[in-house]
Amino acid sequence: MSLILNSPYAEPTLHWEHRAGTLSLARAEGRRAPGYTKFNTKSRGDGLFVPLGAVEVIRGRVRAWRGAGWPGVTPITRRLLERWHGAGEEEGVMEPRPFFCQLEAIETLIWLTEGAEADRQGLWGEFEGRLRGDGGPFERVCTKLCTGGGKTKVMAMLIAWHACNKASYPQDKRFCRDFLVVAPNLTVRDRLAGLDPAAGGGEYGGSLVPAELEGALSQAHVRILNWQALQWEDAEKIKKRRGVDRRGALSDRAYARAALGPELAKAPRILVLNDEAHHAWRLPPKAKAGDYRAVGEEKDEHTVWVGGLDRIHRVVPILRCHDFSATPFIPSGKMGKDDFLFGWIVSDFGLNDGIEAGLVKTPRMPYDAAGPIAPETGLPELYDLYEARGVKEAIAEDVDESAPLPPVLATPIPCWRRIGARPRTHGRRAASPSRRCSSAW
Repeated sequence: MSLILNSPYAEPTLHWEHRAGTLSLARAEGRRAPGYTKFNTKSRGDGLFVPLGAVEVIRGRVRAWRGAGWPGVTPITRRLLERWHGAGEEEGVMEPRPFFCQLEAIETLIWLTEGAEADRQGLWGEFEGRLRGDGGPFERVCTKLCTGGGKTKVMAMLIAWHACNKASYPQDKRFCRDFLVVAPNLTVRDRLAGLDPAAGGGEYGGSLVPAELEGALSQAHVRILNWQALQWEDAEKIKKRRGVDRRGALSDRAYARAALGPELAKAPRILVLNDEAHHAWRLPPKAKAGDYRAVGEEKDEHTVWVGGLDRIHRVVPILRCHDFSATPFIPSGKMGKDDFLFGWIVSDFGLNDGIEAGLVKTPRMPYDAAGPIAPETGLPELYDLYEARGVKEAIAEDVDESAPLPPVLATPIPCWRRIGARPRTHGRRAASPSRRCSSAW
């Protein structure tokens, strides 16, 4: 059974509904509601779906705004939107053609800035101001987009929209030409190098902007950092420092100059783009000990990332911080607690949407063919690899790095086409396998 229902280039019109208490799916009309499902790993229940009401409202208003022809936008913004939608292009459309999820994501961000103020009336109050960010000194908005949905291209569109408008309307304070992009590791940082127009090609290849706006785009200043570049030493760490280094703590101005470099440090304001932004969060004011799985150095990574942006903001104002993530959660240690989802999500195209649009590979779920049969479905119960055959103990065991993996981890789990299917034997009896894989999802 193919799970793909929709075109990646159009708004979804169908989705799969999970039949409660079974491993089966039912085809349903309409687009999947934005939200996520909470599961309790200690039970085998179906989970609880938690809708994202603010995203549902924003999605409807952006859809109406798009249908009306994006009223209120600048001529530059309109030119870019027409380019990305392939409308009115004599020189040909943008290649590769943007996916619908990419267009909806950038349209939502544009609507938040250029849409009519009346269209946003009541939105923040209705949802208790949660979309204004994480309670810090600068505004954050989050784009939730599945892996495979093309977050990096959306980031390039965001930079192009701001830079081209700022070059054309230098006095318009809604726009910016100076950008700080922060990555969670060196691998991602290298992948994001194409976001700098000065690098040539990269994410701007394939005519992301029309020829007449290429000069405006070239005026963008983009600095791409790994999060470690935002670390600093406070007085307590300096006091513990050993050796002859007696340098004191950096002032905010010196810190900002070191992190931003000479060009961005002189900017009147900057726009921040956090990739894999679930690594960047601050502790809520009422946080209690034990509320978070991330402790020690891992917690330092997440909070230092945002703390570094706080220090920069005190010197060079952050116009807005754009978070991009497929999983925008703070790592809560409390089972099933939903308070730790980012409260500033403005658009949602999740994993299920990506699967149904053909953007994500179809998942396959392994199960133990020799295990017990669930009476309500007649199917083998799911095979829990982590809990089986002492795997948990083997993973936690302190062994030499050269030691081999336990056999159950080292042996691939074969994936067969459907539940109950057996391989062709060509006249010979096939050995009964110990594990199989289901295409049910």
